[in-house]
Amino acid sequence: MTDLFDFDKPARYAVMGNPIQHSKSPRIHSLFAQQTGQNIEYSAIQVDPGGLEQAIGNFQASGGKGLNITVPFKRTAWELMDELSDRARLAGAVNTILFRGEERFGDNTDGIGLIRDLRDNHGIPLAGRHLLLLGAGGAARGVLAPLLDQRPARLVIANRTPHRAEELAADFRAQGAVHGCGFPALEGKRFHLVINATAASLAGELPPLPDYLLHDDACCYDMMYGAEPTPFLRWAQRHGAGSCIDGLGMLVEQAAESFFLWRDVRPETKPVIEILRSELKQK
Repeated sequence: MTDLFDFDKPARYAVMGNPIQHSKSPRIHSLFAQQTGQNIEYSAIQVDPGGLEQAIGNFQASGGKGLNITVPFKRTAWELMDELSDRARLAGAVNTILFRGEERFGDNTDGIGLIRDLRDNHGIPLAGRHLLLLGAGGAARGVLAPLLDQRPARLVIANRTPHRAEELAADFRAQGAVHGCGFPALEGKRFHLVINATAASLAGELPPLPDYLLHDDACCYDMMYGAEPTPFLRWAQRHGAGSCIDGLGMLVEQAAESFFLWRDVRPETKPVIEILRSELKQK
């Protein structure tokens, strides 16, 4: 039963993942709440392998209003939802949950976060362009449909294991012009935008890319971010990329879409990106 005297109690949200201690989501949502005057409490919860269903159930039963889900649980969360948004259904993964009474509504805001960062924050054109997506895992799957919605001339998925890229492309062929291949097949091809959706940057590594991959003034985008350029962005600088962008903006933009789903208020993202960028440089 709802306590009639709890009207000043903050609405509770959290991010669940493993590991989670370095998550910037609590900081981002705190900044959103300050900016928009929303009374929320947002925490980070580490979940043991196999424990997501119980963790979601406990948070929901204790009065939580919504969750973000990060690695490695986005696919598992997808399987635990009562209802899915179209973009979550296509992505096969959930990164945002809204509790509607006993019901769980699952969404995926990663793709729209990427599009808004590229298009709105950096002015990168997508329609009619040749796009390359590196990697065929969950990060790539989560952004494919929104990228194809922008109507690129061609979207190529490249992966160390070619058949995984080919299978992923086949899953999305109805959405637009997309095909998959291995990295050696990139030789001789040129792209206007290259997006690194692999986890290579986390390990300080670089996908095996040919030297002549970029059109003049091409953009290279790494979904990872840090105080210093990632190995992929350093490669891009050496090979003449016109712009080199990390994933900090995508992180904030996907969080803003989650915040909007929960609170029906859209925060301004650029001031938050600037604050986080400044904090990264101070470390």
